[in-house]
Order: sequence, then structure tokens, then C-alpha cells
Amino acid sequence: MPRFGLGTAPLGGLFTEVADTDATATVHRALELGVRFFDTAPQYGHGLAETRLGAALRSSGVPRNEVMISSKVGRVLVPGSDPTTIFHGIPPVRPEFDFSPDGIRRSLHDSLGRLGIDRLDIALVHDPDHHEHDAIVGAFPTLVALRDEGLIGAIGAGMNQVAMLERFVEQADDIGLDMVLVAGRWSLLDRTAERLLDRCAATGVAAVVGGVFNSGLLANPQPGATFDYVTAPEPLLARAMSLAAVCNDFDVPLTAAALQFAGRHPGVSAIVVGARTAAEVEANAEHLATPLPEALWTALDAVLEGTDTP
Repeated sequence: MPRFGLGTAPLGGLFTEVADTDATATVHRALELGVRFFDTAPQYGHGLAETRLGAALRSSGVPRNEVMISSKVGRVLVPGSDPTTIFHGIPPVRPEFDFSPDGIRRSLHDSLGRLGIDRLDIALVHDPDHHEHDAIVGAFPTLVALRDEGLIGAIGAGMNQVAMLERFVEQADDIGLDMVLVAGRWSLLDRTAERLLDRCAATGVAAVVGGVFNSGLLANPQPGATFDYVTAPEPLLARAMSLAAVCNDFDVPLTAAALQFAGRHPGVSAIVVGARTAAEVEANAEHLATPLPEALWTALDAVLEGTDTP
């Protein structure tokens, strides 16, 4: 698995509308910089991110077999609107949970259509927080069958929580699990995925880490910044600002520390980072390559000592 991937939620209009041209330029710049792993989902822009990713990859000239594409199942798109959505400039459809065998197959085939491909490299069961039983008896067996049919490669689960992912890893052989994607729970600010990553390292289940900026707070810690897609509470904002101050003392961008921290655990196979412009992709690549002093990590750890992670 490539070490670094582009997350496409921002290309689906996360928090703010994105133009088609900007989305295409973002994907093309990522490819120019060597990125070959792209993570998307029907949820992202209610299908818009998948559509844009597929179109950009086709127009790039990079052969399909050189690119790894990950998408998700468990939501199907139906006509209507969603007044609670955090995506902007989206088509007139809304996602509905469906972890049944028929729902999983429909979700996969719809994603393949939007992406314009005939096979998905990775299929992740997406956010089964309130559907664990349905995921076990419906989603995973269906993905195993789809893998046997050659329509998908690896099988996994993608969530913002840790406890259920740990249970899935414990059952990896039984449910056909190859990997997990944990978002927001392994970052400079929130380290609750440590035990999960330890278990992945011990069992050989691949672990992809997303949400290393905690949806914005670690990218720009200021009043109004978001944590887990809502306005960050004051204690978390204060902690993030303290982390930023430590980085400033070392003359290191907070974003560079946030990106590189995620890859320091031996259980992490890849890091997925979102971007909505080519400039953001370039900045992320630069920050990943920035040499950081070892003493920085000790100083950052000291900020969180004696505090509970979120």
C-alpha cells in the first residue's frame, strides 16, 4: 500500500463549495507529486467526490493499474435533500444507511459507475456505528463474495471510533477483514487509537490513518476551528494552541508535525490527507518531507500529559 494517500472529502464540497476545475487540478497535482492512493466514498459530496475523482484520474493519463482507489459501502444515494449535510454544491440526492447484501452490492456498483472503473481496490464498510450486527452478517460476507468475484481487492472498515474497529480486528479471519481506516483518533491531539494500532501491528491487519488534522483544528487552531466536523470546544482549542506554540518554538509548522506524527506508529500502513486545491497538496507533500527534530515529539507529548484525550 502506498504510504501517502489523498482523501477526497474536500473535493465533495466539505464545508465549502469546490469548483470542478479545482478538484481536477488537485488530483492531477497529487499524481504529479507521486500520490497513487485515493480514498473516497458515496457520502463525500453525495457522490460528487467519486464522480470528480474518476473524471480527474481518467484525464490525467496515468494508467488505472498504477492507482489504488478506496471507496466505501453502507450508504446508498436516493433522491432528496439532507438539511444536515456539511457538503456544499452537491447533487439532489441524500445518503441512506443500508448494510444489507443488496444494499452493499448496489452501493458498490453505483460507486463503480461514478468512478468510471470496473473494479475497486479497497472497499470499506463505512460508519456502521449503529449497525454492527448488520455489518457482520450482511456487509462483510457480501464483500467477501464480491472479492471472490473479482470486483474488489481488499476488505476493510472505515470509522471515526475505535472500539468497534478493535472488535472487527479481533474477528479479522472470520469476517475477511484486510484493513481498517481510523479517522481522527490517531493525531497529535487525540491518541485513542493506540491500542487499535498496536493490535493491527501484531495481527498484520493494515491500518490507514485519516483525519490527522481532526477536521481542521490542527491545521489552524483558532476560535471557530472544527474538531470532528463541529466547532471545537474551548479545552480542545486551548490544547491545540499549546501544541502550535511548541511547534513555533521549534520553528516547525504544526501541520508538518501533525502529518508526521500519524506515521510514527509501526502499525500505520498509510496516511490519508484531504485537500481541496493543488496548493494544499503541495503544502502537505512539503510538510511530510520536512526534517523534524526528535526533541519536538517529547515536547509535544508533554502538552498532553495529565489530560484525557477527547
